[in-house]
Amino acid sequence: METAFNNRGFEDSYATDSSSMWSPEEQDGTNLQVPPGISEPISKCGDLDVIFEYRAASQRLTVTIVRAQGLPDKDRSGVNSWQVHVVLLPSKKQRGRTSIQKGPNPVFKEKVTFTKLEPRDVAACAVRFRLYAARKMTRERMMGEKLFYLSHLHPEGEIKVTLVLEPRSNISSGGSLLSPSAVSHSDSASSTQSLSHGGAPELLVGLSYNATTGRLSVEMIKGSHFRNLAVNRAPDTYGKLFLLNSVGQEMSRCKTSIRRGQPNPVYKETFVFQVALFQLSDVTLMISVYNRRTMKRKEMIGWIALGQNSSGEEEQDHWEEMKETKGQQICRWHALLES
Repeated sequence: METAFNNRGFEDSYATDSSSMWSPEEQDGTNLQVPPGISEPISKCGDLDVIFEYRAASQRLTVTIVRAQGLPDKDRSGVNSWQVHVVLLPSKKQRGRTSIQKGPNPVFKEKVTFTKLEPRDVAACAVRFRLYAARKMTRERMMGEKLFYLSHLHPEGEIKVTLVLEPRSNISSGGSLLSPSAVSHSDSASSTQSLSHGGAPELLVGLSYNATTGRLSVEMIKGSHFRNLAVNRAPDTYGKLFLLNSVGQEMSRCKTSIRRGQPNPVYKETFVFQVALFQLSDVTLMISVYNRRTMKRKEMIGWIALGQNSSGEEEQDHWEEMKETKGQQICRWHALLES
């Protein structure tokens, strides 16, 4: 059995921002027709064609990521390479990703299989799709995402869906689809941009872990949209990193050197923490960014936490992906939380 439908408008009634709580009770799950009068989302970053096939007998869900269409071209985004990440919610224990493909309409035709998905549990689950722009394998930026609720699946057979990928709220800046902090911009240009933009402070962090040596490497790469609220000039900033154990006690600390007068500073400083493999799920890495006002006065621009007590879903995903990649550095942008 094969059914095709387009989820424009219908799926858009659900929140997909990672700060939102996902709940199967929010679904009506009955009418797959697009309600009349529902218009296209005002802002989107492209469409993703996907095929779902669930087999109750084997308790397996196969998701085929076919292709993406209508993505920002290289002139608008500065990148031309794309990758799709998928994860099964709410457990987040099963996930996968496509290979990297190029162009505004990349063709993937790749399958991700989720197992041990019992029929009685299907309706309470969803698959989250995230599109990443990848300048290099380890320099990716999350562009958009979409949830698909598995209550829409047929017990047997395929469903073909076109998902409308929605840009993350912290990506937009000044009406542009992409933030000026995208890695594709040159370091020199981004470090001297005007303070007049309205973007939220962000930090590009690289993580890697070597299970053999127990070395956790943290690279504080680059900041974006750092502002000095007191005066109309770019701030003098630095980062502090703390490693905490399972009860919040400090295990280690370090900090970067100061970057003076840069709203989008480039740090590229790496710090190594010794963490045994059995401890890795029980530690928390806190990164705080400060504006140094005077020799004795500082103010916090924002902070994030990764690990056991992650400050958000994006941070937790970054930590989990680091653990899964076995030594490869994984870099992600993170929106800083206010102090």
